[in-house]
Amino acid sequence: MTPLVRGDQNALLAAPSLHRRSAEYVATATAGARFVPVWVATGVLVIVAAIIAPGTIQHTSWAYVLPYMTILAVAALGQMLVIMQGGIDLSTPGVMSLGGNLIVGVSLGRDHRLALGLLACLALGAGVGLVNGILVGIARLNPLIVTLAVGQIVAAYSLRYARENTNSLPVPPALTSWATGKDLGISSVFWTGAALTLVVALLLRYSVPGRRFQAVGANPRAAWMTGLHVRTHVVFAYTAAGTLYAIAAILLAGIRIYVDPAFGSAYLLAPIAAVVIAGASLSGGLASATSTWVAALSLTLLTQMLLVLGLSTALQYIVFGAAIITGMLISGDRFAALLGRVLRPAAPSTGQVEMGNNPTS
Repeated sequence: MTPLVRGDQNALLAAPSLHRRSAEYVATATAGARFVPVWVATGVLVIVAAIIAPGTIQHTSWAYVLPYMTILAVAALGQMLVIMQGGIDLSTPGVMSLGGNLIVGVSLGRDHRLALGLLACLALGAGVGLVNGILVGIARLNPLIVTLAVGQIVAAYSLRYARENTNSLPVPPALTSWATGKDLGISSVFWTGAALTLVVALLLRYSVPGRRFQAVGANPRAAWMTGLHVRTHVVFAYTAAGTLYAIAAILLAGIRIYVDPAFGSAYLLAPIAAVVIAGASLSGGLASATSTWVAALSLTLLTQMLLVLGLSTALQYIVFGAAIITGMLISGDRFAALLGRVLRPAAPSTGQVEMGNNPTS
């Protein structure tokens, strides 16, 4: 056997470590790339809107788009936390409906009772989320069925509560005044939602509990083996989500002034679509709060563009549905999987590994 010179031996020794570094690079690249498509798609949508419906990006249009995209984004943040744990939550419309009615019913439409109404709304959201979390995380029931059933119960009680307590009362003027006010020429609702999104993003990325939360969602079995309480994280995800739905209800109530029977009904599937289009996987794991925000902007901007174009309601639903399907087909999760297959480094041959581990051969 021809003896190896020292350079050959060093190259063989380095092969496994180079392979590991390449694999780490690919993992990092694919994790970041999953959130790129939604940013690109939103940019393309803005360009298309400027060409075929310039009114979509005018100042008067943004006055509508920014508040409503913020409400969708806040609801989507709650849905994102649930999806990161491999779940789904269909109780959003029910929570928002009853939450809005509680604001009016508890406050009696008066400013001095507004704080009580807001607390009642937040307590409702956290309570419904806690029930969902216990049924899904502790009782191990199917999240789709559980949250749909809980949402229906809450929505039904909302109709009864509105009939007996609100009596067509408006939202307290102080809330309406705040929601319609502007700071630096932009809606206060937008700034509130932006701050909330930033807090969620920083906590998930840089805090120890946030990183643990992501780790549990990415691989519950491995997290359990390392001593993390998987069920506790699931319960927390649903509870936090319910609280965020309640915040979205507060923002929506401030903009709408009156809480009608359809209050919150538009937020059943749109938050889920925003989270998936933003690059999250329905199987759990990584997600991005800022990308979810951009996805909410994209969906709301698309709706506004269809209104500016004057399409019929039927055509609006067709285009909107087709856009969601297209967005899911090119979502960051699928893009990341494709990129991972393209960039995956070739494994070193068995002979190289064995010789690298035994340089005297």
